[in-house]
Amino acid sequence: MFWCTVSCADREHHFIHQTAAQHSAPEIKLGAQQLLSQYLDELRDRRIGLLANPASRIGSAHLLDTLLTRQVPVTALFAAEHGFRGDVPAGEEIKDGTDVLTGLPVFSLYGQTRRPTPEMLAEIDLLIFDLQDAGVRFYTYISTLGLVLEAAAAHDVEVWVLDRPNPLGGTYVSGWMLEPEFRSFVGAFPIPIVHGMTIGELALMMIGEGWLNTETEPRLRVIPMENWQREQNWIETGLTWIPPSPNLPHFTNALVYPGTCFFEGSTMSEGRGTRDPFMMVGSPGLEFPEEARLSLMQRYPVSLEPVTFTPVDIPGMATNPKHRGTEVSGIRLSPLTLDAGSLRPLELGLELFREMLHHAPDARTNRFLYNLAGTQRIREFLESDAPPETFWQAEVEVFTKKRKPYLLY
Repeated sequence: MFWCTVSCADREHHFIHQTAAQHSAPEIKLGAQQLLSQYLDELRDRRIGLLANPASRIGSAHLLDTLLTRQVPVTALFAAEHGFRGDVPAGEEIKDGTDVLTGLPVFSLYGQTRRPTPEMLAEIDLLIFDLQDAGVRFYTYISTLGLVLEAAAAHDVEVWVLDRPNPLGGTYVSGWMLEPEFRSFVGAFPIPIVHGMTIGELALMMIGEGWLNTETEPRLRVIPMENWQREQNWIETGLTWIPPSPNLPHFTNALVYPGTCFFEGSTMSEGRGTRDPFMMVGSPGLEFPEEARLSLMQRYPVSLEPVTFTPVDIPGMATNPKHRGTEVSGIRLSPLTLDAGSLRPLELGLELFREMLHHAPDARTNRFLYNLAGTQRIREFLESDAPPETFWQAEVEVFTKKRKPYLLY
């Protein structure tokens, strides 16, 4: 082991990691690479729609550009949350338009409709889905995938999902299961908050478990990766992190996101309006006890340092963030490991959230907190001093067994 420093935005992250596995592991071939090497001939006579974003790359080349270079007949583009080019902040409506680089029509699945309409699907017979997921139930690309599969089944359009790694790995599974009354676009399926599955595996499970509202079974093909191992953390994959959304600019932001995203369910700041969202959290007037900070650092491999920040509008990242223009007192998280199973970011973030609620004047939760948790039982956790995992351990064990038939790796 050794200390490694990586420059991230306005400051440096410090963490510990091992590099032996990274150097010795065989090169991972993404689903998109497998598509080009094994299935290209099957695309020649199809009318193809592509659902992608800036992370839909093979090396430095965007999948769309690669397909067009190889004369693959892409006729329509589809955009999930954040847009096809990924420059739209979270939650902002995306409108239909034209891709400025290719002139192809772009249909929004995060605007007036989140489900492909018959008109959108009229000119295609194959929809290729290639989005980098974040490994968390409330990251909306999973919900978009479900709606795409439902609409495609209704209009006899085949869907190919190009698989990519779960950035949190495939063994860390944690959090409450989604309860039916809290189903929403940030929680569409009965899975834990951190599910430990790839997006291709989730597509198979959606169909296999009957979670989709379809009269006929979707025509799905998952193009799997080669050489990805469930135990690998992101750095060990050797892949370059390309932000799947503007507020996850670096892998470390995605690493802590499962826990610090819960600050969105309150009046406290999750760090939007800074260059380092989800790694700085806080509230005006917060007085965070030193003993609480030290206690968390003893139980989790993380550095927690006091910080002040002032959220501002940042084009392409944050529009009107909470506490805009107001100084916020808070905590900066710097993971000391890049392994999600060792860091346990969901548990860490929830404990930090609970402690801050007790010491931030005027801090309040809102109903969105239940949508993120997928249950009102988060209130029991917030009113206790018990470890987070004790509130969901049994149901996670049941899910881990249920998902086994759908695992590809």
